[in-house]
Amino acid sequence: MERWQRIDCAPAAEAAGELRICCGAERWVSRMLARRPFGSLEAARAAAREEWFALSTDDWKQAFVHHPRIGDRSALRARFGEAAAVSSAREQSGISGADGVVLQRLLESNREYESRFGYLFIVCATGKTAEQMLQILRERLTNHPDEEMLIAAAEHAKICDSRLAAVV
Repeated sequence: MERWQRIDCAPAAEAAGELRICCGAERWVSRMLARRPFGSLEAARAAAREEWFALSTDDWKQAFVHHPRIGDRSALRARFGEAAAVSSAREQSGISGADGVVLQRLLESNREYESRFGYLFIVCATGKTAEQMLQILRERLTNHPDEEMLIAAAEHAKICDSRLAAVV
């Protein structure tokens, strides 16, 4: 069963838990709960995107906190449980096999990004290698903060979309 189907059918508390795996912004979760049932993946995806982009930057930052640093799956598992860690591991599969130098540069660049923008680097990592993610991170460090917030929000929307469609 796809996650959106579980969200449609589950009691509110259980559906909220499924939604939080997709997005950690509480206002987004509440708004999505109010829009149930979706009836189709397409409708759930459209609602998710509409509600996401209707939120404030503070809501977006709340959601960003629920993501691990690229390559840091153990932190996600410790904070948010196995289901979220499995999603993250699948999304960040390009990290596996990366050499230590690249992983160290990712760690250092993540810290620089957080210092510059005040939140975690958000990228839809699915299908990207560690080297590609590092290159994207380094390029985005040059963005204006307002531009970067919109880019991070768009990346989060992609991640949410993928998680919403996941078979669980």
